[in-house]
Amino acid sequence: MSDEQYMREAVELARANINAGGAPFGAVLVRDGKIIARAVNEVHTTNDPTAHAEMQAIRQASHALATPDMSGAVMYASGHPCPMCFAAMHRCGIRAAYFAYSNEDGEPFGMSTAAIYEEFKREPQARALQMRALRPTGEQGLYEAWQALQS
Repeated sequence: MSDEQYMREAVELARANINAGGAPFGAVLVRDGKIIARAVNEVHTTNDPTAHAEMQAIRQASHALATPDMSGAVMYASGHPCPMCFAAMHRCGIRAAYFAYSNEDGEPFGMSTAAIYEEFKREPQARALQMRALRPTGEQGLYEAWQALQS
């Protein structure tokens, strides 16, 4: 199959999800020319705000392949992946992602995550979501404990 065929399938999944009462997001995850996962946004059925199509595809593939390593895989998503999905794809080794509809396409419909991407450009203390370091007194060695068990 070609890139366009994989993308066409992601868009078809998104259209079917609209008809099922969900958001217009579908994803197809491919590695070595084989589809390893197909998914749709399931926020409407799970009430899980992380149940985006790309995240669901990664979860399915990780379970099916019994590994968190998706090195060399390619994601085809109906919409521009949000920062959460981008980070998950990056962390699991997906090498490329294609999207059919951009943040600009989604903006008039409330489907853009461009503002979140902009938020990342701000200094941590200037972000809307406040993040501050707070290590309890005397706490140390957490990562060293983990590393010791990896050997």
